[in-house]
Amino acid sequence: MRILFVHRNFPGQFRHLAPALARAGHKVGVLTWNGNRNPQPFPAALYAHEMPPDRSLAGRYHQYTTLGAAAAKRAAQLAAKGDAPDVILGSINWGETLFLREVWPEARLLGYAEFLYGTAGRDTGFDPEFGRNSLDARMATLARRAHLLMAASDADALVSPTRWQASTFPAELQPKLSVIHDGVDTGRLTPDPAATFQVPGGPLLRAGGEVLTFVNRNLEPYRGFHILMRALPRIMAARPEAQVVLVGGDGPGYGAVPGAGKSWKQVMLDEVSGKLDLGRVHFTGRLPYADLVALLRTSRAHAYLSYPFVLSWSMLEAMSLGCVVVGSDTPPVAEAIEDGVTGHLVDFFDVDGWAETLIRVLADPEAQAPIRRAARQHIIDTYDLKTICLPGWLDFVETAGA
Repeated sequence: MRILFVHRNFPGQFRHLAPALARAGHKVGVLTWNGNRNPQPFPAALYAHEMPPDRSLAGRYHQYTTLGAAAAKRAAQLAAKGDAPDVILGSINWGETLFLREVWPEARLLGYAEFLYGTAGRDTGFDPEFGRNSLDARMATLARRAHLLMAASDADALVSPTRWQASTFPAELQPKLSVIHDGVDTGRLTPDPAATFQVPGGPLLRAGGEVLTFVNRNLEPYRGFHILMRALPRIMAARPEAQVVLVGGDGPGYGAVPGAGKSWKQVMLDEVSGKLDLGRVHFTGRLPYADLVALLRTSRAHAYLSYPFVLSWSMLEAMSLGCVVVGSDTPPVAEAIEDGVTGHLVDFFDVDGWAETLIRVLADPEAQAPIRRAARQHIIDTYDLKTICLPGWLDFVETAGA
């Protein structure tokens, strides 16, 4: 089949799927934004688009419908040359798929449905410290759904990476939804008792050492950075040999923007000023993937927190690497971790609970050995790329919505 991937930042979630489809004999092409700087291993058509300002209640709809129009106009140029996919598979996040049915009405249109915003039980209003729960805020949240629901309704079939993320979509769309995770390469992401990681400008860490890790794209409240930072003074006082490594950029991330031109890193360092041994706290920024894997192989305790939002790849990859994950007891995390069996769950806001649990995990690595093994086995049994997720994806692309 001729399969067209549509993704502003391709490959994104399709980094494993697109090559697998090509290996299976399908002809793969890509429609992506001309600002995408990722390497493109498949023939790619680029559309041009600059996001207009988002200043009104309908601002997001305006942004994403104009983006969708740009993608559709580039698609029309391909169609005029005789190019016609049998299957279009695209993320619905940015509106790219909104008008493609008008260009290629015979193609099956499949949507990657990652998450639908809502005013209760999700990220909006979850954290009272930073989140606004006013009527204006709730209306803004609902307005953000317009292009997502429009794209989801038009798709022949949808896929979501976790059961909870799929559940955020309304009942009338559930018959269209399949749950297939992007997949974890458990054959590559294995524990290594001889692993080392050189902290830039800091110590050489070794597997088996007392290392606490925290990894996210950005250090931000959506991923609980503020909670962990408040727990660190107590953790580091109780564990004077522990090394703490925090991976992530200084961007504002998904949620509230820190004031006064500061990053969340600086805001939280100011808050705990004088309470931490900064010689044992290491901020690496973002790391190359190979370095991230090496770091996680040295981890004795890995903290992962998230609002009720999209589950990060990094948490599941840490479990595959045999990490003891201490995770927030929020729906996306609790779907993947059974408390006391494949990891530990702590109330997101319970700073003392975070300190106590992480101290316990750091203090007795032998007691955590069964959890390490169970965590990895759970990822193999549930999220393995080659035996579970890729076969599910291939079947979805080849048959869903037919």
